[in-house]
Amino acid sequence: MSVASHAALFTPLQRADGRKNLVGLSREELAAELAEFGLEAFRSRQLWHWIYHRGATDFGVMTTLAKPVRDRLATAYVIERPEISRDLKSSDGTRKWLLRMADGQEIESVHIPEEDRGTLCVSSQVGCTLTCRFCHTGTQRLVRNLEPAEIVGQIMLARDALDEWPAPPDGRLLSNIVMMGMGEPLFNYEAVAKALKIVMDGEGISISKRRITLSTSGVVPMMHRCGTELNVNLAISLHAVTDELRDRLVPINRKYPIAQLLDACRTYPGINNARRITFEYVMLKDVNDSLTDARALVRLLTGIPAKINLIPFNPWPGAPFERSSDAAIQAFGDFINNAGYASPVRTPRGEDIMAACGQLKSDSVKHSAALRAALAQDVARAVAEKEAAAGL
Repeated sequence: MSVASHAALFTPLQRADGRKNLVGLSREELAAELAEFGLEAFRSRQLWHWIYHRGATDFGVMTTLAKPVRDRLATAYVIERPEISRDLKSSDGTRKWLLRMADGQEIESVHIPEEDRGTLCVSSQVGCTLTCRFCHTGTQRLVRNLEPAEIVGQIMLARDALDEWPAPPDGRLLSNIVMMGMGEPLFNYEAVAKALKIVMDGEGISISKRRITLSTSGVVPMMHRCGTELNVNLAISLHAVTDELRDRLVPINRKYPIAQLLDACRTYPGINNARRITFEYVMLKDVNDSLTDARALVRLLTGIPAKINLIPFNPWPGAPFERSSDAAIQAFGDFINNAGYASPVRTPRGEDIMAACGQLKSDSVKHSAALRAALAQDVARAVAEKEAAAGL
């Protein structure tokens, strides 16, 4: 599918009661919506503050608005997050939420606490377009793109759970955002960009662009636009040093091979030695973890301010690969470090709740299959009853 056809998957969802969700509207859209509702322009600034700085979910608490205004707003609008279907906590402190959208589809978000920061891994699609062979999400078909409200809603819900409204100036439990959850963010760019602009707004959620990283498997035509418009940190899901292997591991490589991908990295707006591109490299036993691969990787990245995150493969039931040995990962990392590239090994987090890198996969496919089966049974039963009544 083309980038444009992926964008066409975006379909706004409507609430059954007809009320509109104000979450996910840009400042301009919020002002226009309220103007159409008959409220003054300054009301939109007040609402923006309550929604994104204070985290309000009830118009009744918005004491800077007169009560009649609050009552009117409540008849036409909601301030809604996704619904928590399951809340799982790992022994290492990682927390994974299975979130249900208004249409019943489900996604996953993960909060990873560390000593100096707290990172939220955010999803951009229900399922995934891509079929990366080492990624559990890649085994789930794409259902649809997420709306801006559903993307920013994941961050707001995490703030709710961590009790960070308004966010403290220092020591935030949620300080960093990584667009590394379910889906390919650049195949849902319009919604992702709109959500991230809300997240970066200094009078709202106020997370700096330097603390936001967008990971792509290599949607080359969208990379420069992302850098120009958002200027967030970029991570590339690389995982192989030859087109032959990357074609198998990351099939989008067949459309945008390594040479094109790295050319786009070299021209990504704003990169320098202080703001490097992160290359993600999952370590697969006897597949891509030899010193020959390490040498080739160093040659490939020549001239790109970069660091390489080495990711021990996180298996799931039926996975087609094994994790590289600690010795192989150490030797690979030592070679890259000695060549002048930082190459931290990402410690697997949340493995006991299937929250580690590459393990996210919602229950929506299973639930949808069960629902389809139940509907098929209902239809068959109804047909049988009708035929029996007709004496057929």
